[in-house]
Amino acid sequence: MTRPGIDADRLWGDMMALGGITEPDRPYTRRAFSPMFAAGRAFLAERMRDAGLSVRIDAAGNLIGRIEGAIPGLPAIAMGSHSDTVPSGGRFDGIAGVIAALEVARAIAEAGAPLRHPLEVIDFLAEEPSDFGISCIGSRGMTGRLSAEMLAATAPSGHSLADGISDVGGDPDRLDEAVRTDIGAFLELHIEQGPVLEAEGIDIGIVTAIAGIRRIEIEFAGQAAHAGTVPMHLRRDAGYAGALAMIAVRERAEAMAAAGLGYVVATVGIVDVRPGGSNVVPGRCRLVVDARSDVLALIDAFMEGLRADCVAVAAKAKVELAGFRTLSDGVPAICAPALRQAIGAAADGLGLSAVDIASGAGHDCAFLAAICPAAMIFIPCLRGMSHTPEEYATEAQLAAGTATLLETVLALDGDG
Repeated sequence: MTRPGIDADRLWGDMMALGGITEPDRPYTRRAFSPMFAAGRAFLAERMRDAGLSVRIDAAGNLIGRIEGAIPGLPAIAMGSHSDTVPSGGRFDGIAGVIAALEVARAIAEAGAPLRHPLEVIDFLAEEPSDFGISCIGSRGMTGRLSAEMLAATAPSGHSLADGISDVGGDPDRLDEAVRTDIGAFLELHIEQGPVLEAEGIDIGIVTAIAGIRRIEIEFAGQAAHAGTVPMHLRRDAGYAGALAMIAVRERAEAMAAAGLGYVVATVGIVDVRPGGSNVVPGRCRLVVDARSDVLALIDAFMEGLRADCVAVAAKAKVELAGFRTLSDGVPAICAPALRQAIGAAADGLGLSAVDIASGAGHDCAFLAAICPAAMIFIPCLRGMSHTPEEYATEAQLAAGTATLLETVLALDGDG
């Protein structure tokens, strides 16, 4: 047996090949549940089989490649991320973690002897918010957090999420079979999606915690009217209420962040004003808020405070607060100290610089942390850009992160 080592050229080639599976007029777009997503998964499954992994899709729609361990009964060491993208996204977000995991498994298989533990490569279904309005679908399913209400959610096509899971080869009627109790450790490599590592010239980020994400839908109902004939004091303008609510989101998040009790950010990313005519007073306004914190109590406090803000806004605008509900909820997660220590030792052994860093973005790892020790490895990305075609990490940066992942896996396998 030779000591496993990654093939940087092969790693980069697979990254570029998967990134090239995209809608031609919208690079780099491979939305979950789409034909392009299916093509990407076919590519990954073929690469897994070529590497000697057994391949399956679990009941939650996750693509899983596995190499059995030498000692029966030991829990699996799992690695992975996601292969779906946001519209006109990038070639690295999620994809880097899946391809890096594949290369680690391939390197271990080529070395000539299995690990003591089983080794898994996982492409989680639909980590990005999908047409069903829900993110992290596969990791929710694997950890028992995919509810009946979520399964009933519909896309604009009228299909339900349950239909979508079935379409990719899962089985929404048997989701309990997707829930795992046999994973001993989970590792996810990811681009930082922020500028810190690149700006400070650091090779590896060791993630300390992953922010929880709550998406909140707010709806105001007023009265549509002619924009030229209704005096201002008689209007029931739902758009005005929406504008005031957007200000409240920003000001509340700023105040909570300034208090220094934890990381807090909030964004209004969707604004839907109806009927939508330039000469019509809006009769309805719908907002979707993305609120994030590494402290669950702060997310709860933000939501309750925002609810009170919206009640006051509705009264001021003379409209009704027609809806205020949680669309999806991802809890904050703390990365396992023992895994963080293993990552740090691996980076140090490779002569790479490393720093502790928190993640303001959500990841599948946050859900896996509920069922097993879990941790993340960040690599730098160009100017911190992500969710854009300009998203980029160099071949050397990806290779360094993947080598760190490999050494971490080898260390964990030797520890028990």
